[in-house]
Amino acid sequence: MQSFKSGDEIIHFRDEGPRSEIAFVFVNSLGTDLRVWDNVIKELDQKYRTVRVDKRGHGLSTNFENNISIPILANDLKLLISSLEIKNIVLVGLSIGGLIALEFLKSTSSIVTGLILSDTAAKIGTSNMWSDRITRVKRGGIESISDDILSRWFSNDFLVNRNEELQLWRSMLTRTSTLGYLGCCKAIADCDLRDEAKAISIPTLLIVGEEDGSTPVNVVKDTANLIKNSEFKIIEGAGHLPCVEKPKIFSNELLKFLGRLK
Repeated sequence: MQSFKSGDEIIHFRDEGPRSEIAFVFVNSLGTDLRVWDNVIKELDQKYRTVRVDKRGHGLSTNFENNISIPILANDLKLLISSLEIKNIVLVGLSIGGLIALEFLKSTSSIVTGLILSDTAAKIGTSNMWSDRITRVKRGGIESISDDILSRWFSNDFLVNRNEELQLWRSMLTRTSTLGYLGCCKAIADCDLRDEAKAISIPTLLIVGEEDGSTPVNVVKDTANLIKNSEFKIIEGAGHLPCVEKPKIFSNELLKFLGRLK
């Protein structure tokens, strides 16, 4: 088990694969832990170095301080990459992970060769939307919103035909620390990185599931339009987590993007 200290917090991560020239660094979505990338890592077949990290209050990472914001989460990532002495990364951010990636770029762009933003946007949702979700979770816990969340995470086919898997993802979601989840909701609500997106100059790929109910195609496309010369890819038959539903297609997009960087 791998971890590092960020202030008083203990942050869990996994650093796997050969010490290749470029490392893929994956940042997870709200309500998930680093296992959300398991099948993508398998598809990459241990040919590349991969680094995954659990945000504060998610997975095995602690949330003693209950101090969560996008800049703080990006700084946790910065400390990890610095401690591992990685100098050349392709940064892959999913949902809130995309916001963390954009914030990370503000101070650490020199080591980021390419950026992949999956099912995310430079501004996600409205203050009222996040306020409502926070209120519901405070009243009834994450379980009270789990059906709504899962319906946004997955395609209709997944919801109907992959029930055993669905229940495992429900368990991951509902076992997330309530304070960690609420902290990340507030962090997303407070975050607007549209100006930062306009300033991106490195190669960038934006991916979105065709049936994403959290950050729909048009929302992700709006962010793609802010980023000069970015690429945009829709993955058919997937929801908010195409890395889960379509890992082979997702990993192929990563590898094609990496090929264009060389």
